[in-house]
Amino acid sequence: MTLSDVLRSAVFSLRGNWLRSILTALGVIIGIAAVIVMVSVGQGTQAELDNMISKLGSNRLEVFGGSARGPARGGAGSQASLTDGDAEAIRNEIQGVQYVATSVSGGGQVVFAEKNWSSRWEGVNADYFPVNDWQLALGTEFSPRDYSAANKVVILGETVRRELFGEADPVGATVRFGRVPLRVVGVLAPKGQGSWGQDSDDLMLVPLETGRRRLSAAAATAAAPASGGAVTPRRADVVSRISVGVASSEDLPYVEEDINALLRQRHRIAPGAEDDFAVRNIAEIVNTRSQTTRLMSWLLGAVAGISLIVGGIGIMNIMLVSVTERIREIGLRMAVGAGPREIQQQFLAEAMLISLGGGFIGIALGVGGALLASQFGSLPVKLDLQVVAMATGFSVATGLFFGFYPARKAARLDPIEALRHQG
Repeated sequence: MTLSDVLRSAVFSLRGNWLRSILTALGVIIGIAAVIVMVSVGQGTQAELDNMISKLGSNRLEVFGGSARGPARGGAGSQASLTDGDAEAIRNEIQGVQYVATSVSGGGQVVFAEKNWSSRWEGVNADYFPVNDWQLALGTEFSPRDYSAANKVVILGETVRRELFGEADPVGATVRFGRVPLRVVGVLAPKGQGSWGQDSDDLMLVPLETGRRRLSAAAATAAAPASGGAVTPRRADVVSRISVGVASSEDLPYVEEDINALLRQRHRIAPGAEDDFAVRNIAEIVNTRSQTTRLMSWLLGAVAGISLIVGGIGIMNIMLVSVTERIREIGLRMAVGAGPREIQQQFLAEAMLISLGGGFIGIALGVGGALLASQFGSLPVKLDLQVVAMATGFSVATGLFFGFYPARKAARLDPIEALRHQG
């Protein structure tokens, strides 16, 4: 028998029980569609994480003031234990350091004309932009004089620009934070959602000294009535955070150790005593999250693969039933000259057609489901042609694997016994 004869005979046999054939293929359809959707969601999540990582900058260490051991000491960042001197010591005394960005931060209402928006601000130095991979969409960065003279200038994040100015160009306009007027000199290029789910673009940047002398003072003045008029003075050289950019990711562990040793020495922390600062390796956090997401992607694919195996078992079950029902037909075919090879080819072709037909329908449903999830759902989806090709290969493998045993059983029937069978 030629291949076309085998396929024609298989199609004729399946058409005789078309409803059963469709129900048998349903397991493969669901399995293939689930594989495509689940893997696409997993890859989309991984791509989204990679995008966040690229914005975050992995060759970076973050140094916060305060204890790293929880609420007993207030948590990392809760104490004013870092200073400009610490930052300069890190810059001058530790090898492998490329950038050292210091910052102070706060929050409050920023006003333009009749519009206002509650946002956070950060007072930064020049290294803040390359360390955090910030680019400008409009305007210019701060000038050296802006940093040294504590000029009243601000660079807006995209969210703040949109809320205050709509689609207008804000460069040159003046906004107010409390009673402090700030001239807009630039707008940051949008980054979207940050690594911890926050809006990275809901931000205002000012020169470090402007943040210290003007915005912190404005916030303290506003808080004075609520505290009975008493405001605790803050040291002029204190910083909230030190971001350290390292030239090579291989140097991160060594630089982290050196920073810990240097700050313990500068802060006169006794051996065995708890640190009054915390150093966080962004690369380690990024790698942990990346591995977790990759594991979840594999888990989703495995769950979908189980449904595909269940569909294959359904094919085997129905093909075994079909062999039992068609024993007399098999005997007649053998009696007129069909050999075991032709009988095996026919039943294997039937299993393959069920699997392939279900596979193609499942691919269509899976691609459609992934596109719908991307269009209307909140899950990130990345549709990859390799996933579709893999799903096609799975459908072929399912038909071959689960159809082989029933086909072999049919081919090994004794022709005489098959003809005598009363089915």
